[in-house]
Amino acid sequence: MIKRILPIALLGVALICNTGCNSNGGFKKTHGIEYKIIKETKGKKAIIGDIIEYNIIAKVDTFELTNTYKMGRPGAGRVEEPKKNGDPLAPIYTLLSVGDSAVIQLSCDTLLANLPKEQTQLPPWLKKGKKIIVNMSVVSIKSMDEMQKEMQQKALTQMSTDDKLLQDYFAKNNLKPEKTASGMYYSITTPGKGETAKPGQMVSMNYIGKTLEGKQFDANMDENFKPIPGKEFSFPLGAGRVIKGWDEGVQLLNKGAKANFYIPSPLAYGPQAMGPELPANSVLVFNVEVLDIKEADNNGPGAAPQGAPQAQGGPQGAPHKAPGKTAQPQQAPPKAETK
Repeated sequence: MIKRILPIALLGVALICNTGCNSNGGFKKTHGIEYKIIKETKGKKAIIGDIIEYNIIAKVDTFELTNTYKMGRPGAGRVEEPKKNGDPLAPIYTLLSVGDSAVIQLSCDTLLANLPKEQTQLPPWLKKGKKIIVNMSVVSIKSMDEMQKEMQQKALTQMSTDDKLLQDYFAKNNLKPEKTASGMYYSITTPGKGETAKPGQMVSMNYIGKTLEGKQFDANMDENFKPIPGKEFSFPLGAGRVIKGWDEGVQLLNKGAKANFYIPSPLAYGPQAMGPELPANSVLVFNVEVLDIKEADNNGPGAAPQGAPQAQGGPQGAPHKAPGKTAQPQQAPPKAETK
């Protein structure tokens, strides 16, 4: 999360260099980072490989850079050895237990001194003599295995909740879609021709993405299936470039097919809020059309265009880790920078 404030390299420099700040006021230094433990419990400290969740507020003077309390969900990071351009909070993770809180100081002078020459546009808060003050409070520390089991259980519980919402939606709108083994629903409104799409193939799609309440959050076509110029979308099927619901649903379609996907949140963006338009655990509805199916060009980048549904970074609305504006399904514990 904090990495999104500035280029990763600059934050790494701020933490690793020993310049820009004077140790005082009870602050200590480790790996170049200045910190002060405000509250210390007697619990077990985090160790390498753990997942640490925390609330964080970062400011320069009164200007707030990030605040997980306002986001409604803590940040998270994997505990690893501190390294240049790595997680800027890594040096302090192993010093903390659940319930601990700390203040961390990052020097703006160090950032400015190490800016690339070509970078001339700076955020207004990045000024000489200023410091980034990070207030951090540890919420939980879990092993990777514990975190994965917890996420799986939460997904199962959420799937049941979402299925009830979908059943109510279908009854209200007199819909009778088919259900897949994973728990998503689909209905083919216009059959296509030829074989269905297979993993490894490049698929070109039109789509409209809406919430269960009917609010459109992304699209590359209008309601009449007319494409919007400049928003063409293709992706490699089965490669995790889109949300799970798309990777599964598109394999049920052939060229020319039109369909509706009804995707529960664990197969979409899960507990990851994608802004005010898509809160955490949003159930998604997609109107889709398969424009073309081709063998993948293994020499190409295979990048998905922004605007399509993504599993973790693509247009918000379409279902790839890229379809949808920039929403993506969450498949692993989010790092601090991804919060």
